[in-house]
Amino acid sequence: MRSEPDRQNGTRVPQALWYTGPLQCGLKPVDCLAPQPGEVKIQSLFSGISRGTEGLVFRGEVPRSEWQRMRAPNQDGEFPHPVKYGYSNVGKVVAGDPALLGRTVFSLYPHQNVFTLPSPSCVPLPDNVPPDRAVLAANMETALNAIWDGKPSPGDHICVVGAGVLGILTAHLLAQLPGTRVTLVDTNEARAEIAISLGLEFSPPGSAPENQDLVFHTSASAGGLATALACAADETTIVELSWYGANDVAIPLGADFHCRRLALKSSQVGSIPVERRSRWSYRRRLETALSLLSDDRLDALISDRVPFERLPDRLPDLLNKSSDVLAALVVYDECTS
Repeated sequence: MRSEPDRQNGTRVPQALWYTGPLQCGLKPVDCLAPQPGEVKIQSLFSGISRGTEGLVFRGEVPRSEWQRMRAPNQDGEFPHPVKYGYSNVGKVVAGDPALLGRTVFSLYPHQNVFTLPSPSCVPLPDNVPPDRAVLAANMETALNAIWDGKPSPGDHICVVGAGVLGILTAHLLAQLPGTRVTLVDTNEARAEIAISLGLEFSPPGSAPENQDLVFHTSASAGGLATALACAADETTIVELSWYGANDVAIPLGADFHCRRLALKSSQVGSIPVERRSRWSYRRRLETALSLLSDDRLDALISDRVPFERLPDRLPDLLNKSSDVLAALVVYDECTS
């Protein structure tokens, strides 16, 4: 459904993307209150589309049991629909708190062209991270949390199954450990170019390495999970980052799964691992994730740029599981007042 921007006194009024029903979405006018003390008004520059989670929201596949746990920090509406959902925004502070005025900041906000937030909810970008690449911070934060869960060691041979944005960022961080040998596995062999540019090895599933010291799975497919189990050495942990929503997934736990004493461990960014919670706040984790985006090579992960006004038209293709999309950025212009 296409929604043309409304205009008011020659400028665009605040609008947000809403998921309005299964496979339905549109832009709707929203309120944007003037900032109060301790708040800021943000004009969006870019926002990021989470193809995994937002795809489940778009298709109405968020299970009822997770309706509360899966709420985004600044979500409006209730699952299953209508809901304003998203959590990766980079914008410029145009009014409010003098300490942040004029700064470019990251916030966990849905797709909206202008909005107001409390100042503590905004994290200024590091000087060496451009605004478009900073949209990857939510994925980088998930990758960082997964590595804490997996506990890799220098010199490990590690396999990451699934070369989407999360898989690539996870492999990128792992490869920076001394002596590690990291292989990215995916059915899409076009992803080999990005893997090689980041100093990773690449393999299709049919020739994926075996006897790995640690395995991460991010493909959100039963076939990918089976590959991840096959890559693991005896007594190895497979860290599962995929979320399947309301869908059931077949897991091959027969054959040699038990005799090899494999461990399947879930990882989810909503919680900081227990051994770090006394020292790490969510803000510290997000600030760290932003700092880890300073590598110019990560720009290759941004495969699509979509004008905000065209987002309802483009989302069905961008969220299609078969689309060859990595990171899709929503691009906002600067005529919002």
